[in-house]
Amino acid sequence: MQVLPLNDQRHDVAESPFWHAAQSAWYWVDIPRKLICRQTLDGVSRQWQLPEMVACIAPDDGGGLIAGMHTGIFSVQLQDDGNVQLSRLAQPAGLQADQRFNDGRCDRQGRFWSGVMCLDMSLARADGKLYRYDGAGLSAPLVDGLIVQNGLAWSPDGRTMYLSDSHPSSRLIWAFDYDPDSGTPSRRRVFADLNKHRGRPDGAAMDVDGCYWICANDAGCLLRFTPDGKLDRTIELPAKKPSMCAFGGADMKTMIVTSISLGAPQGDEGAGRIWTLNPGVAGMRDTPFAKG
Repeated sequence: MQVLPLNDQRHDVAESPFWHAAQSAWYWVDIPRKLICRQTLDGVSRQWQLPEMVACIAPDDGGGLIAGMHTGIFSVQLQDDGNVQLSRLAQPAGLQADQRFNDGRCDRQGRFWSGVMCLDMSLARADGKLYRYDGAGLSAPLVDGLIVQNGLAWSPDGRTMYLSDSHPSSRLIWAFDYDPDSGTPSRRRVFADLNKHRGRPDGAAMDVDGCYWICANDAGCLLRFTPDGKLDRTIELPAKKPSMCAFGGADMKTMIVTSISLGAPQGDEGAGRIWTLNPGVAGMRDTPFAKG
């Protein structure tokens, strides 16, 4: 399988890719550089500088973005002149200066989910919490005790939610029963334990067969798990620290994978690049955030 670079850019911590169908464009972020990046199918790239770290983005149904950032959840409007309009939508009570939001995306109904983590992973502080943001505002924490929240995804029918903790001391992926009407997860159980496989479970994507794709950070590969938690595919990547994957393109059969250069091993020539491949299956389309 060919795994090719999307462009010649290198990033510190590239994350949160998604396909914007209306614009025929890929989006992603570089967390420590405080950038939102876009590349259209004709190869034109743009970057927008933000005033604080942005960790995750998703499209909204009004043409803008919703983002999990350092100090809260924000509405983001990217301007053609390179400026950015930000409006903070919510901030968790007790959010500390050394915490930020991390992985985030919308469920099938257009509710935005994201969690917070400590900036210094080496502290292994299990004070991370997962939140839901919708028309009713920011929820109370719905999952707690997380170190590095990651791996959010929903099954095609929206009735199973997936979540991972990518800290080296955890390396677990959980599945939850999910109530699409209320947006409430329940019956948490271990879906996959990467202590028995390779790498740390970072960002994820869902395909139309209901299989869960996870970036195996530090192991340089993608892993696909069937709905019953069995590993059925491994795809090797040219970067040791893949961070998140996303499906897109007109037929939703192209995948891009972001990667990390900070902390990458010496000689990792693919570190920090954005990679493209065709895994032979279509992915699920992301639901935009419902602004209401």
